Amino acid sequence: MIAQIEKQIRASLDVSHFEIHDDSEMHAGHSGNPSGGGHFSALIVSADFDNLPLLKRHRLVYDALGDLMGGSIHAFSMKTLTPGEFNSD
Repeated sequence: MIAQIEKQIRASLDVSHFEIHDDSEMHAGHSGNPSGGGHFSALIVSADFDNLPLLKRHRLVYDALGDLMGGSIHAFSMKTLTPGEFNSD
């Protein structure tokens, strides 16, 4: 699943840095998803985020994930940065 998530995001965005973690083990028994599967967190760095507010950045990522959201992905938390923001940290 991680490879598919990365593939879809990279196909839609100009990604210069990408990290993803499967956090599913921390959510076993979670209401609405008892198996706990499909919980991910990601750091995505892209020039496509330049001059965009946080909500629009997240919308770009959700659009890239498409049908995976609400299907294979139960929860997706993300930090979205421009290359300048990433390099200044």
